[in-house]
Amino acid sequence: MKRIALAVVAGIVTIGAYAANAAETVMRVSHQLPPKHHIAIKIADWAADIEARSGNTIDVQVFGANQAFDAKQNYPAVAKGDIEAAFSVNFQWGKTIPEMNVTLKPYSVTDIDVLRKWPNSEPAKYLDGLLLDKGVRNVVWLFTTNMSAFTSQGKALITPDDFKGVKIRGLNPLVDAGLKALGAAPSAMSGSKVYNALQTGVIDAGLTDISAAYSRKYYEVQDHVTVSPLFSVFFHGYVNPKWYDGLTAAQQQAITEASAAAAKAALDATEAAAAEAPGQLREKGMKVHIHSAAEIDAMKAIMDPAFSKAFDEATKGAGQKLLDMIAAM
Repeated sequence: MKRIALAVVAGIVTIGAYAANAAETVMRVSHQLPPKHHIAIKIADWAADIEARSGNTIDVQVFGANQAFDAKQNYPAVAKGDIEAAFSVNFQWGKTIPEMNVTLKPYSVTDIDVLRKWPNSEPAKYLDGLLLDKGVRNVVWLFTTNMSAFTSQGKALITPDDFKGVKIRGLNPLVDAGLKALGAAPSAMSGSKVYNALQTGVIDAGLTDISAAYSRKYYEVQDHVTVSPLFSVFFHGYVNPKWYDGLTAAQQQAITEASAAAAKAALDATEAAAAEAPGQLREKGMKVHIHSAAEIDAMKAIMDPAFSKAFDEATKGAGQKLLDMIAAM
């Protein structure tokens, strides 16, 4: 897979060299999202905005849907300079930067006002520093959801008891700790692999953001969905520091300004997509349940302690500092 990705990027380099005749700097961007996902659309808008704000001195070439690299390959590719930029989901950092999982604390970091303040917040700056320590410079935060979807076939997943014995899509060890506490059997996989896993019975149930349940067509392989404010997820864009340091001040400012605009636009788009998705899924034949306050409390009582224990161990206690920062926002 790595050889295939590098071959694709070699072709991208050729395209980039041609484009460089019209632009001083090429910025290739890799991400995993399908074209119709609302964040994929915002990434395309962000790219166009960087070009415009830079006076077309930066030629931004976006390669989505794993065209250049798989999700797990994006970080090392940027850190090594194989490509200039990429987007990852915060939970994909796993043990590398466990603090990136802070917004996944069950039913705890979903307040829309907090999310709007996030890009310039102290928690964001703290995470920016951890990312830079790992060899990439973060430039943009695009919140993807604060509303999750538990999808299933034949029976809705509503109460903790409904999850017992269910093979469900997992995310990483920290999130999966909460799912295991419910009695589920999580299997971590990227979003692009979930549809086939559901279709073939590798897993029984899906876990994704509510808008992705629609854009990835889960309604074709599942008939129930429970909408729940489980956690917040963000795609964040990062660049190779050496490449970034080689930009002019004006080009760096163009990226900064475009990123600020994109962060706001992504949150607005996320709210709109989350509002539309339940109705869209109903139209496709899914039975939709919205978690009630009492049902949320029951889920949180079981999931939160398990996640918090794993998060504290993974971050060696540093995670609480982040949670305190968020509480003070």
